[in-house]
Amino acid sequence: MEPALLNEVPSLDLADYTSGDAVKKEKFVADLGSAFTNIGFVAIKNHGLSDVLRIKLYEAVQRFFFLPETEKKKYEHPELFGQRGYIGKGKETAKGFKVADLKEFYHIGQPEPVGDMAHNVFPDEFPEFEEYTTEVYRTFENAGKTLLKAIAVYLRLEEDFFEDKVKNGDSILRALHYFPIENPDLVPDGAVRAAAHGDINLITLLMGASAEGLEVLRRDGKWIAITALPDQIVVNVGDMLDRLTNHKLKSTIHRVVNPPREKMGTSRFSIPFFMHPRADMNLACLESCVSVEFPKLYVNMTAGEFLDERLRELGLKK
Repeated sequence: MEPALLNEVPSLDLADYTSGDAVKKEKFVADLGSAFTNIGFVAIKNHGLSDVLRIKLYEAVQRFFFLPETEKKKYEHPELFGQRGYIGKGKETAKGFKVADLKEFYHIGQPEPVGDMAHNVFPDEFPEFEEYTTEVYRTFENAGKTLLKAIAVYLRLEEDFFEDKVKNGDSILRALHYFPIENPDLVPDGAVRAAAHGDINLITLLMGASAEGLEVLRRDGKWIAITALPDQIVVNVGDMLDRLTNHKLKSTIHRVVNPPREKMGTSRFSIPFFMHPRADMNLACLESCVSVEFPKLYVNMTAGEFLDERLRELGLKK
């Protein structure tokens, strides 16, 4: 039986999973699994991010992006392939598109990198930028680990299946600025704030943006707007989890559309957390997700190999 088409993202409470109440935990797992097999998105409350921290983070991020271009470019490091520091306008193009997205962004990785992981690059002008981005990184990493436990239970794996795979993982906090367009007539044909795409990672955790614009593609081909209440974050499946589960859990296509013409001259800020595993994680489809009815869809590769492939497709790596 086909699941019902959803016009809104299901809302769940992460405290139901961690409460110690077996019934609430079981229902949370079932509802999360249903959402991720149907629409690929869910709204979550009790995620650990306070309003105060969210507001301080956005203030710090906005101060950076309102710096002159020459100041921002001091923190651009092409040799890091867009994995740390500032990535300027026109640098990222969604897979399958020829026109770059109308955005600039800043990447923060593991606060305490291990092995050959890149170290973070932070703006000297704003010490609070490092303070708040690092705190949010750790907050979302913890929430993401809890959600991955629930996903593992849903998939009938050991609850800690993902734990060693995401410890010191390649997760990224991305501070995004969809910059103002003073003259909409000069925008290249087909250019949007973020063209239709699926995320690369296991799961994405997204706090509320400063403006509307996020849309998700429903299974029947209809685009629906995504909004979350102030106390919620939106969580979606990424391509790596889709591959691992042989498309049982859906990495849903989403986009950020341009605002109405009269609002093109305004900024939009958004800060997603992309939960990545370690580069050596094997993304081969789980045997439990492959059958005669659902044959294997993807070739075997590691998370590192998949990330490298996608960075080249996005134009961040040559």
